[in-house]
Order: sequence, then C-alpha cells, then structure tokens
Amino acid sequence: MNRLRLATLWLDGCSGCHMSLLDMDERLLDLAGRIDLVYGPLVDCKEFPEGVDVTCIEGAVSSRADELLLQRVRARTRLLVALGDCALTGNVPALRNIRGAERMLRTVYVERPLLNPGVPETDLPRLNEQARPLHTVVTVDLFVPGCPPPADCIHELLVALGQGRMPELPLATRFGA
Repeated sequence: MNRLRLATLWLDGCSGCHMSLLDMDERLLDLAGRIDLVYGPLVDCKEFPEGVDVTCIEGAVSSRADELLLQRVRARTRLLVALGDCALTGNVPALRNIRGAERMLRTVYVERPLLNPGVPETDLPRLNEQARPLHTVVTVDLFVPGCPPPADCIHELLVALGQGRMPELPLATRFGA
C-alpha cells in the first residue's frame, strides 16, 4: 500500500488544530509509519508540493496571500479537509468582520497601542475587509468541526484516509452530503 502524502496548512487562526494534532501523542509514531508529512508548520518545506493526497487546513482566509496559497493547495491536493471552526465558519478571526479590517487595525494599533502607535505596513500581507471560511474560496471535500477538533477525531480522520476510506466521524461531514 502507498503511503498517504499529507500536508497541513495554518491560515488565520490560533494553531489550536495543529496543537490537537500533536495531542495524539504516541499515536503519531504509528501514523508516521503510514503517512508522509510533506508540508506544514512542522516541516521544513517552503513551496507547497505537487501530488498531495490530503491537506488539512486550519484557519480563516484573511488576505489575498491566503486566497492565492489556498488556490495553489487546492490545485495540488486530491482531498481538502477544512479542519476546525475557523476553517468552517471563520469563527474567531471573522469577529473582525463586524467592524471591518481597517477599523479593527486602527483600534488595535493606533487608538490603544502598547508601543509605537501606527498600523504595521511592512512584512505583513494586507488584510481583506472580511475573514472568510475556506469553502468561499475553494471546494472543500470534508469538514471537521471543533475548536479545536479533538485529537481522537483527527486520529480517526488520518487513519481512515490512510486506509483509503472516508472517516466515520459523527461530526465530520462531506461537502454536498
């Protein structure tokens, strides 16, 4: 059996889904024998690779840079998983949608600054006015809710996909099902 080529991606979120992934503890060693982790914050790889079987993405889409990366990932991935509530609904990053990106940045960096008032203008992508869930930008194949999804849920997801089957998770839903 071929090893599953897995990628993970962290967009605009808290990294809680990746922390939940790490919470699988010793089960990670078992998965390591069946899965090749080819991209993610735990891998030293700068360019998203071709021919990825599964990509699990956490976080909301908050900038044009996020949109472009997400489109490249979708084009190079067979099965795309929206992992966690930020990826599914926008969740906490989307709270800024109430006031808009520019007003939120002024409030945080100018009106209530801790040091050096002013909105950062270098080395950061420009925010879209709204933070959005993944499915508003690309087709998502599987939604796994939770803030974050439990480690057991992520483990079952990866075991099932590694065996070439869809997971039987009570909270996971297939897009369009």
